[in-house]
Amino acid sequence: MAAAAARAGFRRMFSVSGFTPPPPPAARAVADPCNNLFVSGLNKRTTSDGLREAFSKFGQVIEGFGFVKYATVEEAGEGIKGMDGKFLDGWVIFAEYAKQREAQQPAQPAAASGYQYSN
Repeated sequence: MAAAAARAGFRRMFSVSGFTPPPPPAARAVADPCNNLFVSGLNKRTTSDGLREAFSKFGQVIEGFGFVKYATVEEAGEGIKGMDGKFLDGWVIFAEYAKQREAQQPAQPAAASGYQYSN
């Protein structure tokens, strides 16, 4: 413990700048397997038909743009394996299981926030 503190002090003494790199980002939560995939990184020119065509190679696509919904969870898994990190319309896309939306809290009235409008 004392040796680690001494090394840190020594490094600081001979460092050109006081820059300390930020800690690594926390790992993103992974959603449970489901038949709905979230697709990010899409080219703005990608159409619903183009997305369906690309993902239908891995199973029956029910609906979606930005989200691709398969008939089964197994087909969704194949869609991820087949399309995650692949090029679509010249852009690399990412496919992952969609996360369930959390229930949104009702909006608070303006007066409850501590700010009020006065004339």
